[in-house]
Amino acid sequence: MAKKKRKTPTAIFKVMAAGGQATPAPPVGPACGQHGVNPGQFVQQFNEKTRHLNGMPVTAVVSVYADRTFDFVVKSPPASVLLKDAAKLAKGSGVPNKEKVGTVTDAQVEAICKTKMKDLNCKSMDSAKRIIAGTARSMGIDIEG
Repeated sequence: MAKKKRKTPTAIFKVMAAGGQATPAPPVGPACGQHGVNPGQFVQQFNEKTRHLNGMPVTAVVSVYADRTFDFVVKSPPASVLLKDAAKLAKGSGVPNKEKVGTVTDAQVEAICKTKMKDLNCKSMDSAKRIIAGTARSMGIDIEG
């Protein structure tokens, strides 16, 4: 049995869009078109994979190959979006060191860590909690717990 030759990507780019609700309009369409990817085809596949996220913004890392085929990996939503969702906020604080806008519990931080663990640059849950706590602090969100 012959080994399959592994294709090497000619371009790799990131694009952020709402899960399950992406359209070929900017920023997705121009980013795809610039690298020779059919935006309509990408959007259809992206929406299929991210339907369960219901409009939450996610990043996709797209690899484009010489024959104009592509594949992509969907990353978890940004920590700031997950924190705003947990604290039920519209946006973070403009001056986070002076004005606190919300609170999240330690259990909510742990749930966010479990969601983001594969995309974080750490191995233990404790260090993941510290990363998320730092994001919360920079948004003006207190952690109870």
